[in-house]
Amino acid sequence: MQENLRSQNITKGWQRSPNRALLRAVGFQDADFTKPIVGIASAHSTITPCNMGIAPLATEAEAGIRAAGGMPQLFGTITVSDGISMGTEGMKYSLVSRDVIADSIETACNAQSMDGVLAIGGCDKNMPGAMIAMARMNIPAIFVYGGTIKPGHLNGQDLTLVSSFEAVGQYSTGRIDEAMLYAVERNACPGAGSCGGMFTANTMAAAFEAMGMSLMDSSTMSTIDPEKAENTALAGKVLVEAIRKQILPRDIITRKSIENAVSIVMAVGGSTNAVLHFLAIAHAAEVPWTIDDFETIRKRVPVLCDLKPSGRYVATDLHASGGIPQVMKMLLAKGLLHGDCLTITGDTIAERLKDIPEEPSGNQDVIRPWHNPIYAQGHLAILKGNLASEGAVAKLTGVKHPKMTGPARVFDSEETCLDAILSGKIKAGDILVIRYEGPKGGPGMREMLAPTSAVIGAGLGDSVGLITDGRFSGGTYGMVVGHIAPEAFVGGTIALVQEGDEITIDAPARSLHLHVSETELEQRRAAWRPLSPRYTRGVLAKYAKLVSTSSLGAVTDLN
Repeated sequence: MQENLRSQNITKGWQRSPNRALLRAVGFQDADFTKPIVGIASAHSTITPCNMGIAPLATEAEAGIRAAGGMPQLFGTITVSDGISMGTEGMKYSLVSRDVIADSIETACNAQSMDGVLAIGGCDKNMPGAMIAMARMNIPAIFVYGGTIKPGHLNGQDLTLVSSFEAVGQYSTGRIDEAMLYAVERNACPGAGSCGGMFTANTMAAAFEAMGMSLMDSSTMSTIDPEKAENTALAGKVLVEAIRKQILPRDIITRKSIENAVSIVMAVGGSTNAVLHFLAIAHAAEVPWTIDDFETIRKRVPVLCDLKPSGRYVATDLHASGGIPQVMKMLLAKGLLHGDCLTITGDTIAERLKDIPEEPSGNQDVIRPWHNPIYAQGHLAILKGNLASEGAVAKLTGVKHPKMTGPARVFDSEETCLDAILSGKIKAGDILVIRYEGPKGGPGMREMLAPTSAVIGAGLGDSVGLITDGRFSGGTYGMVVGHIAPEAFVGGTIALVQEGDEITIDAPARSLHLHVSETELEQRRAAWRPLSPRYTRGVLAKYAKLVSTSSLGAVTDLN
């Protein structure tokens, strides 16, 4: 079989002499025109520490691809620093960047007839953006995670970026002084790598490892450790072999492998964003998958790992304790993982895990033994009710009171809610409602890490609820419910909530209910008028016109 099935379109025959002339300028020689051309989609950027270490990894990937007989072609794609844009208008571009990344990788690979692609990403949307492109194109592909950051340290405590967000809330209520606020700021992020807890970046990297689209044991490595560079070079070699064998993403991304990925998300206590992203990945791969499938997985998979934001440890601690392979083997041993799923190596999940023990080492407490989980069931719950007929997502880790009823405090933007929290206007028992922040209404479905961290920092995390048609950072915990659909902008019930209305969040019953009669709601609905779009030009305007409801993954190519 020819190895350059796609790229021969630009390298073979006398008609392609001009095409080859350009390729010669970038280093091709006569013998190279029959080799597979392998794209390296690099999300390197100095915008964020998550991506600042990717350039050296791209060099390692090039070396691995060349050593395996491929011709690497490096190209760039964008990133957005969620943490830097958090709490600002710029955060509206975060989820949008997922689709820009997917579109840019698809564009480069298909325009240049590449035979395969290796994508290297760091910040949150790099992972799902790359995977959506891989699933769409269905050419041999592998994802390489840029790696996690080392924890920061202060006064004997491990710090992450979320520590700094929570310090803002602590300072606003006088719980810490200005000196401590800045001490946390200066020590939270010590260098290169994605945020260290089981936030969205680490969650998605772990899920891709479980799904078989990344190499085993790669998702919890630190960016700056030598093993990350070695693993990246190996990924390049594995991809070239996958091109020869024509192992395609849709051979790997199946309903069973998505079940494996979501099972790992539950077991490690991962981010709510995994719900949104796996709906979109399944859509791209044409795999039947709905929001209710997450609830099915949640009921049967326990939370096994004691990880931040609500736990004690960070991703590098998980890596030292056996990493994702250890957690996968525990699930496999209990019949909760599909061992027959294919991986990018050509081996099955069970074959890759054959040498991993069924129980974690007793010399660590990051990964709990099966008989002593953090929670007996998963932590990402799908809630429905008259406030969310299509569904909403709640994260149950760190929640002391999973059922809460209280008066609505209504805000039509994230900023107005944050101002109320920091100025002491929120009290115990309140249910904060942040609306018009959905996929269309924001547009872009901003993450609410600033207000949720401020609530935690103010000491109200166990006594205040927060619901929104926006999203939450993987760093969020507490009684919070996001992804409410239908969203306010399209006339969802959340748009009809008034100040002081009674709302019940009932996680055990999977219910989100507004205590207003149907007659009253109909009267409010008749009086409601849609807001004008906040953007009429540019990428946010395009996104708002194309994006689907969050219950379908906020995809931009639904029809």
